[in-house]
Amino acid sequence: MSLSMHQVTVPVFLRGLRVLASLLEKGQAHVEEHGIVPDILLGARLADDMMPLTAQVQRASDTSKLSVERLSGVASPRFEDNEASFQQLHERIASTIAYIESVDAAQFENSETREVKLTFGSYQPEFKGDDYLLSFALPNFYFHLVTAYDILRNQGVKVGKRDFLSAPN
Repeated sequence: MSLSMHQVTVPVFLRGLRVLASLLEKGQAHVEEHGIVPDILLGARLADDMMPLTAQVQRASDTSKLSVERLSGVASPRFEDNEASFQQLHERIASTIAYIESVDAAQFENSETREVKLTFGSYQPEFKGDDYLLSFALPNFYFHLVTAYDILRNQGVKVGKRDFLSAPN
């Protein structure tokens, strides 16, 4: 039995977004427990030239929903990238999850051969759907998910490998 594009897309993104929500809950608890101003943790970066925690969450959301859109043809919601609180980030993740869950498996049919063209300034890669998912979308999603985890860990939030690998409900 072969895997469908839906199987290697939707459950993977849903699981990762739920992990991200769980990590943010731990971050929020850490802030409250230690009397830290939330903006300090939300604005934390691993390096000066990297995006802060809020942007890592936004990019994980964007990567997952836009990947589903590009592969299924079902328009995804647009967000302003103006989330400035744990609550707003949780709402964004919940909205992204709701969108991804709304896309039916049948809408992914033949998406492995769908042409995907991206435009990032002068960088304009073109892919077949399966190559896009496996060589660009999933690595990009996990980059932002892991970076969010690393920022939280670096800031003293008690998260470990189990928090990343455990499958939250």
